[in-house]
Amino acid sequence: MDNHQPIGVFDSGVGGLSVLRHIQETLPFEQLIYVADSAYMPYGSQSPETIRERSRRITRFFIDAGAKAVVVACNTATAAAIEDLRKEFSVPIIGMEPAVKPAVESTKSGVIGVLATSGTLSSEKFTRLVQRFDSHAKVVFQPGDGLVEQVEAGELDSERTKALLERYVAPLLECGVDTLVLGCTHYPFLAPLIRTMVGEGVSVLDTGNAIAAELKRQLEKLDLIGSSDRFGPVRFFSSGDIERVEPMMSRLWDGAVQVQPLNID
Repeated sequence: MDNHQPIGVFDSGVGGLSVLRHIQETLPFEQLIYVADSAYMPYGSQSPETIRERSRRITRFFIDAGAKAVVVACNTATAAAIEDLRKEFSVPIIGMEPAVKPAVESTKSGVIGVLATSGTLSSEKFTRLVQRFDSHAKVVFQPGDGLVEQVEAGELDSERTKALLERYVAPLLECGVDTLVLGCTHYPFLAPLIRTMVGEGVSVLDTGNAIAAELKRQLEKLDLIGSSDRFGPVRFFSSGDIERVEPMMSRLWDGAVQVQPLNID
């Protein structure tokens, strides 16, 4: 491998763009390839076997494109597939983990909330994560069923989205959380709305910055940081309906993007 090779980033849909943005800000000279596996979105509704197989095929797609590292920008896919991916592929593979550790370190009330998909909350990986820190703080979690679909539909502040968030945030506030972890990469796109609901007394955390920092650390260790005087290009792919996906990616990326079809079946 050399430092001019690209980095692959994937999610079941457009949510991983929130992570991709942090990566681009942290590593501006890297070539990036983003895959939205929209035909199988949301991964939370898929079986673990399907998620593992899709993750394997997408990672193979990245490797065939010369990727020097892969970021699994999806908590559900990380929980289901990352151990298998690391066994099969030799490049650094960075996964997602809800920001429970920084939340525990910053809470003053001793109660933190985690808003995530049912797939993430029911995973063994998440259970082990909570067990590492439950002696330091009370961890309250809430499934955010339907929120991924709202983001995918572009309904970032619609009445239905507001109603869903109010339903999910209320029990967390009743438990006294002063720190709220967004445990799905789609949810940062709802953060402005969430912050208005929880108020200034509750910190809202996502893991995009931490993932970008870990990616940078691993690339530095292998001497694979991109070196250039120009910003690296970003290529976008999707397994779904390009005419539907492309406008949403452009909106969330804050700039027009061209999405190519992902052919891995």
